[in-house]
Amino acid sequence: MIQYAEYKTILSKKNNMNIYRGCTHGCIYCDARSECYGMTYTFENIEVKTNAVELLDQALSKKREKCMITTGAMTDPYIPLEKELKNTRKCLEVMEKYGFGVCLLTKSDLVLRDIDILKRINQKSKCVVQMTLTTYDEELCKILEPNVCGTKRRFEVLIEMHKAGIPTVVWLTPILPFINDNYENISGILDYCKQAKITGLLTFGIGMTLRYGNREYYYQKLDDYFPNLKKEYIRKYGSSYGIKSPNNQKLTRVIKKFCKDNNIIYGEKEVFRFCTLFPEKNQQIALFDV
Repeated sequence: MIQYAEYKTILSKKNNMNIYRGCTHGCIYCDARSECYGMTYTFENIEVKTNAVELLDQALSKKREKCMITTGAMTDPYIPLEKELKNTRKCLEVMEKYGFGVCLLTKSDLVLRDIDILKRINQKSKCVVQMTLTTYDEELCKILEPNVCGTKRRFEVLIEMHKAGIPTVVWLTPILPFINDNYENISGILDYCKQAKITGLLTFGIGMTLRYGNREYYYQKLDDYFPNLKKEYIRKYGSSYGIKSPNNQKLTRVIKKFCKDNNIIYGEKEVFRFCTLFPEKNQQIALFDV
């Protein structure tokens, strides 16, 4: 089901935007399902912000300073509906017109459709493509993230972005306790990261979030695909919001060493700083650091 709505604003105070609401990727762990985000309808029902492009044009035309515009925090900008509507591409065209940078987060290979404009933005200002990778095993990936391209295909997208000169960041999160929180999974993804020559890697610890809205959906899927695992979650984590894998410390050490050995930006503050810092500010800071 698709709903349409006009909005009054598109950009947050931190220059983040979501072009759509809701998602059809079907990831069983999605935190965006949480009730606290105000989803008053079925999450798979997409809400199209009909005036998103116009709102962005108005907002950027009035901004005094150029900056990075981020998108994808709540809703993937490349949900299947984007193939038809092209609202994300239209928004990218607006950013290019006014000379702003973009940092987007996706799981979809549809982003390759817009590699032409992403290259132009990166040449004029800055573009960062962030890709979520959680599960090296393709069959398991189909269970955890059923309606979007698999991890290997996302790895191929990262390769293409690197060839185009566009810096990339991998979100290695969430990692689900007792499901994909093992060395084999993490090492497989890290090997992809090395081959793709990514710029940064982001984790929030080896674990996930569970709160009202997404917890119930996740537990339902555990019953469907991993019988009896829900009991283990309830026993170990109760009603905790942020939960860590028993392998958190061990796997985090592996990831940190990998990033250090391969000169990859690691850490929330460091990665977010790289993603949101506009090039002119980079140059100014470099001058002050001399």
